[in-house]
Amino acid sequence: MRRYLFMIFILFFLLTCQVFAIPLIQPAATYTPTLPSPTSITIYPTSPSAPTSTSTPTPTPLVATTTPSPRPPLTPPGESFSVLYHPDDVLYVGDQISIEVISPPGLDMKDATVQVQVDPPAGPNLGAVKFSAWGIQGRDEATLLWAWDTHDQAPGAHTLAFSIQPPGYAWSEQVTLLPTAEMPPDQADAQWATTQSPCCTIFYITNTASERDLAQLSAQIDEQGRLAMEHMDANFTQPITITVLPRLLGHGGFTSSEISVSYLDRNYAANSWSTVVHHEMIHAIDAHSGGDFRPTIFVEGLAVYLTGGHYKAEPLMPRAAALLKGYLDWYIPLKMLADGFYDAQHEIGYMEGASLIEYMVETYGEGTFLAFYRDIHIQEGESQSGAIDAALKAHFSVSFDDLEQAYLAALAGQPDTTDWVDDVRLTVTFFDTVRRYQLLLDPSAYFRTAWLLDNKSMRARGIVADYLRHPHTPINLALETLFISASQHMSDRQYADAARTLEVISAVLDAIEHGTTDPFSVSMLAADYYSISTALQRLGYEVQTITVSGDSATTKVTTATGPDLVELQLRRSGGEWSLSSP
Repeated sequence: MRRYLFMIFILFFLLTCQVFAIPLIQPAATYTPTLPSPTSITIYPTSPSAPTSTSTPTPTPLVATTTPSPRPPLTPPGESFSVLYHPDDVLYVGDQISIEVISPPGLDMKDATVQVQVDPPAGPNLGAVKFSAWGIQGRDEATLLWAWDTHDQAPGAHTLAFSIQPPGYAWSEQVTLLPTAEMPPDQADAQWATTQSPCCTIFYITNTASERDLAQLSAQIDEQGRLAMEHMDANFTQPITITVLPRLLGHGGFTSSEISVSYLDRNYAANSWSTVVHHEMIHAIDAHSGGDFRPTIFVEGLAVYLTGGHYKAEPLMPRAAALLKGYLDWYIPLKMLADGFYDAQHEIGYMEGASLIEYMVETYGEGTFLAFYRDIHIQEGESQSGAIDAALKAHFSVSFDDLEQAYLAALAGQPDTTDWVDDVRLTVTFFDTVRRYQLLLDPSAYFRTAWLLDNKSMRARGIVADYLRHPHTPINLALETLFISASQHMSDRQYADAARTLEVISAVLDAIEHGTTDPFSVSMLAADYYSISTALQRLGYEVQTITVSGDSATTKVTTATGPDLVELQLRRSGGEWSLSSP
């Protein structure tokens, strides 16, 4: 059986990258589906606020049963360390818990260490762990990875005492461990599994959508591997390792020592699975193919160019032309983009990088471009744009500025630019809104600081919960299904509907940030999605998609027993949603 070898050396290239480093937003303490310390969270009815219109159902507020202990004042005044616990959502006896202690911005934590004592004075000590950079953002934090093994812990509340030396900060938090018996059956029975396809070794977690659809996914992986090797003119004999993640991290794909791709029913990034896989395959082969220095603008641009699009198949030059003045006026100068690729607006950066490569291939030929790309060198202290400029002069006798002027002229000559303006505008808006949602309500998924771990170590330890669990209150379910609906509108070129749905999502996020009691009352659409998510969760279902038409709704759901999808019909009566009679 034919097998291909992909030697992956590329470090943490994402399928999609973002733009601006946005500070972590902490929701109001009285309305927070993701607490600074995991606690048992209960959703129950309270006195509703008045809806914005008589026809809008009133969402049920979310109330936390416990909150973390107050923290002492720190320097700078008014700021404190943030603490994230993993796995996300809730914690059970038996979990191997990780803790991220995140430094306040601007606080010098060089040589500082964190220690944590569980249930002082007699409990185990965790740490000491030094502060260091985490993720693409380089966030300053101390990461206690799988530091607290809770197999011998009693269920209930536990006190964690934090100490940072120097400079001597200390505080305590309470964390609740639920009994192992209360873990949903699909999670309790989940474990790592593997299958071998002609091209790849595929790891996945049982009782997930990836196991349900394994035959289809394996075939698509093989096809994308074959196409990627053809595009890169590569020929290998041993398999690549691919880990299929059952939750969304970043925008769905990463490549490091192996490829990681997200596959789930409620994929609120709404990208094409085959596009993600192909993109990451290109990264893997590209890294193996050599080159003293490969600038990020070309690394990411090449993956999009050879994939034929970023999140989906798309024409590159016409879409990039929509960025020019006279259309969206969002164009980023190439030197600025080359020297700060992951700090730029990422949809725009990927679009420009890919279309620049398309222009160079059409101008110079694919073989000539690749010879240039593999022959870029960087001197100590030199910028990426400087290294590109030197290589352009050596290979083509043009400067980076000369290349940009010719590229801009080619973009300006595109005949069908106007047709893509709405799509480009909404694509940028959609993913900026996705990242805002992640920062606010699913911070482990935010691509610059994603909780993406060493998959090989996780498999060796038998850890699956870090990838299985993620925030899934009705708030998360409603917003994530709204994203899926907005993406479907965009695919159908129903741009006005897509824009309205994204505006609704943004309004809900605004209300959550401002501590509004019932943020989904901002619109009837938001209230419907929240009410449906709440009603179905109370019945034991987890909603994956929602389509509302008047007083009727069609949903696809799963249960705690497994990943099979079930379609349910609901009707609204008296302002409340309930299952339709069979």
